Amino acid sequence: MTRPDLIVRDVRVVRPGGGEPFRADIAIADGVVAEVGPDLAVPAGTEVHEGRGLLAFPGVVDAHQHWGIYNPLSEDTATESRACAQGGVTTSLTYMRTGQYYLNRGGPYAEVFPEVLGAAEGRSYVDYAFHLAPMQSAHIDEIPALVREHGVTSFKIFMFYGSHGLHGRSTDQSDFLMIPEGERYDIAHFEFVMRGIQAAREANPDIADQISLSLHCETAEIMTAYTRLVEEEGELAGLEAYSASRPPHSEGLAVTIASYLAHETGLPTINLLHLSSAKAMEAAMVMAKAFPHVDFRREVTIGHLLADVTTADGVGGKVNPPLRPRADVEALWEHLLAGDVSWVVSDHACCKEEKKFGDDSADVFAAKSGFGGTEYLLPGLVGEGRKRGLPLSSVAELLSTNPARRLGLPTKGDIAPGFDADIALVDPDRSFVVDPGDSESTQEYTPFRGMEIGATVETTFLRGRRIFDGGAVRGEPGGRYLHRPTGR
Repeated sequence: MTRPDLIVRDVRVVRPGGGEPFRADIAIADGVVAEVGPDLAVPAGTEVHEGRGLLAFPGVVDAHQHWGIYNPLSEDTATESRACAQGGVTTSLTYMRTGQYYLNRGGPYAEVFPEVLGAAEGRSYVDYAFHLAPMQSAHIDEIPALVREHGVTSFKIFMFYGSHGLHGRSTDQSDFLMIPEGERYDIAHFEFVMRGIQAAREANPDIADQISLSLHCETAEIMTAYTRLVEEEGELAGLEAYSASRPPHSEGLAVTIASYLAHETGLPTINLLHLSSAKAMEAAMVMAKAFPHVDFRREVTIGHLLADVTTADGVGGKVNPPLRPRADVEALWEHLLAGDVSWVVSDHACCKEEKKFGDDSADVFAAKSGFGGTEYLLPGLVGEGRKRGLPLSSVAELLSTNPARRLGLPTKGDIAPGFDADIALVDPDRSFVVDPGDSESTQEYTPFRGMEIGATVETTFLRGRRIFDGGAVRGEPGGRYLHRPTGR
């Protein structure tokens, strides 16, 4: 074994595969796990970090974040990656598109994506990669170059953008999306995106399984009609009104459309994002049986697992798709415990108070959509999962192993020789009450305010370097852009 630089001593290692945590030391050399075992020898000059019997999880691969949506990308990269480190997240996969918000520009990714990479470079405390959304027909033609030259292997469709805005009804979609005159962002465009991604898979057979399409599944026409109904009736307010305005069957219908298009286009690598309701999960499971040749992955957010329309802290909990009533939360947990959920994410989108809330802070329809929460992802799933009988090995799979394997990150997702030494040490018996003032995120509020989180991240290592310890982020930004599929 190469002489280690660091030994993390006396931890309970959590690995994917169904086993129980086991006592061991972890030897790290050149940023890579070199050996895992009990009572490892400590060569002279090797640094030792005392693990004190804490749980050692693979660093979290948070597969759904939004850096740069409400704040400049360079700013969010610096600040929100600190929140990642605080929560044991060592890899952020963040969504990017052209149009309003993000960089507020249209045009080809050949011009846009180098600007994205430049804005983030040297500013992140964690490793990071980008999912890209083909918003116009010319973007579809760019998919092969994005795969080969930039290592972008995952793409996205926002199914409701055709006639519904980011925050609600919209009649000005072409300006919002910044697409060429005469083009439409609609079901036909979604089909052609799928065909373009499938063509890229066929052109790159060695990495085809790691080239995938993610979909935000909501149906614009239903949401527009139900928004009008909710506002006209005037019986609901706050998060209950917003959930009713974007009803669960809107998700279910969009899942069905997306699934049939995947079947039609022969694209098997489909990721169904942030399923929020019993009806959405029902549709996803029915589609998996209808089209067994499509390798569906089903995503749920920690927000939809921990909060509902009555327990979230006010309008700050507005997000797309909405937080739901408690019955939907319980249905998501039933599916998760049954093994139907592929991974859990934060959908972290930092939106500061002055942007989040309109003139009336109680008007949910005037508020912006989205909130942060990556710092609560690992401790939240460990804490609530233990109450519900979720094995710790499943936590490792849901937060790290599964997204790493799907999304082109073969050196992430496990604590074993040859893997990046991305490690989160967690105290499962130390809870805390959420106070946004304690977060490294620049967001001043959180829908989790006042919630007790049942575990605490004590230390985070990125490739063997301590980036969070003792309640503080450590050192300078050392995160790297991940050209996927990653290798050395």
